[in-house]
Amino acid sequence: MAIRNVADVLVETLANAGVRRIHGVVGDSLNGITESLRQRKEMRWIHYRHEEAAAFAAGAESQLTGQLAVCAGSCGPGNLHLINGLYDAQRSRTPVLAIAAHIPSVEIGSGYFQETHPQNLFQECSHYCELVSSPSQIHRAAEIAVRTAIAQRGVSVLVIPGDVALAEASGPVADAASLLPAAPVVVPSSEQLDKLAGLLAGGRKVTLFCGRGCAGAHDTVMRLAATLKAPVVHALGGKEHIEWDNPNDVGMTGLIGYSSGYQAMMDCDTLLLLGTDFPYRQFFPDDAKICQIDLRGENLGRRCKLDLGLVGDVGATVEALLPRLQAARDDGHLKASLANYRKAREGLDELASGKPGQKPIHPQYVAKVVDQAASEDAVFACDVGTPTIWAARYLRMNGKRRLLGSFVHGSMANAMPQAIGAQTAYAKRQVVSLSGDGGFAMLMGDLLTLLQHKLPVKIVVFNNGTLGFVELEMKAAGFLPVGVALDNPDFAAMARAIGIHSVRVEDPGELEGAVRDAFAHDGPALVDVVTNRQELSMPPKIQLEQIKGFSLWALRTVMNGRGDELIELARSNLRR
Repeated sequence: MAIRNVADVLVETLANAGVRRIHGVVGDSLNGITESLRQRKEMRWIHYRHEEAAAFAAGAESQLTGQLAVCAGSCGPGNLHLINGLYDAQRSRTPVLAIAAHIPSVEIGSGYFQETHPQNLFQECSHYCELVSSPSQIHRAAEIAVRTAIAQRGVSVLVIPGDVALAEASGPVADAASLLPAAPVVVPSSEQLDKLAGLLAGGRKVTLFCGRGCAGAHDTVMRLAATLKAPVVHALGGKEHIEWDNPNDVGMTGLIGYSSGYQAMMDCDTLLLLGTDFPYRQFFPDDAKICQIDLRGENLGRRCKLDLGLVGDVGATVEALLPRLQAARDDGHLKASLANYRKAREGLDELASGKPGQKPIHPQYVAKVVDQAASEDAVFACDVGTPTIWAARYLRMNGKRRLLGSFVHGSMANAMPQAIGAQTAYAKRQVVSLSGDGGFAMLMGDLLTLLQHKLPVKIVVFNNGTLGFVELEMKAAGFLPVGVALDNPDFAAMARAIGIHSVRVEDPGELEGAVRDAFAHDGPALVDVVTNRQELSMPPKIQLEQIKGFSLWALRTVMNGRGDELIELARSNLRR
């Protein structure tokens, strides 16, 4: 394609970097970009109803493909709407380039209509954020933005005034070989590996704690666990990479984890952290020796006191470590941890039940039915809050399935936009959004995007009429819930009104059939499931403050004439 202007240079550079779509909402300040795209067959513009959804979608595409994804917003409010999704991409450490169009360059600094300063706004959620004020900048700025996003595994932002994008530019554009250098493989020194081997050899009860840094290292970590006879605990980010085909799996720890995962870490005398930046310090043992392997040196010791920290790729480092280890003989810690896991798993599975006529539906049962109905290579996206709890506890990973969420940034309304991004990248794969009613309603306008682009995303709404996790947090802190109730419409009726296959389910006996039919439908589908508002999700460690807080909530509930809530909570949970 002939290069005529700045927009052409940028689009050609992105194409050479492997970009095949741009997620966004058009505007006149983006005319140069969209016109350049219009003339290309290998790249598409994916139109959204809200720029935040576009940014979430780009982040999801990048997480699934491992490649650079791109989103764009017009000047002022348009690109400002991108910021939440960009924060999520930055904190998820996935490469996304955002094009932030700007007001006419001659008007910058005059208080012009829609004027903001994007190069300042996006600084905190990016590794590279620069204003392109002259056509002579575009070649180098575009290349640096691409390379930085890929190398740093995060966000780059190019701020381009609409008139600059249309300004004449020419010259050769960087090819893929120069834009996409191979990622290095980082391995600690032999001296450091020997030290780690010595520490592990001195442990009688070793536990592995695995995060998303274990991606691609499943088999190597399994060999390490077998050698050390170590139970394997995972953080939420490590679930899809380490849970499956794992005979030493003892579940997850953390606020939404299992008691068995928590206990395996508390009982160990040596803990090895593999590719995790797990933030909750109260779930680390106080007396164990702790070692950590992470590709990012700044993560070492950030969450707990370390006896040894190594900078390195998890897979390559463990491969180099294994020849230095002798097989452990004592498997008592492993056996005890596995027994705890079987008991914890049995308890969780008992909660995932549903009988015809037994209303309201338990959300655990919804997650179980979704898991059983989904394909073996399904992509799941779950909203922050209770949908993440049920996904973490009941969706089974197998090495082919993927699990997306706003697991670090913790934003609401991420699931459906991430599902859209996943479906645009993988048209033939089944993509399922596990949406909370609050999150779904927040960016509900992009339900129309599914129709416009004919994307067969399946949406399961956990409709419990409340911001469920927030309500639980309030109760645990001793407060009467305020501002959490949601007066929801019939989401299925709304979806049918715009032409989407949908069904509302209130009886557990109808759930399996409804989910099965929705998943088999050739097009987008929505299942609106009315679930139990009073469902409790117990953390693996209950602190004294939480006991006091819950007791205080119960007392205040009765004193304020809302004792029926307490009765319903007991009816919903204690009988099971």
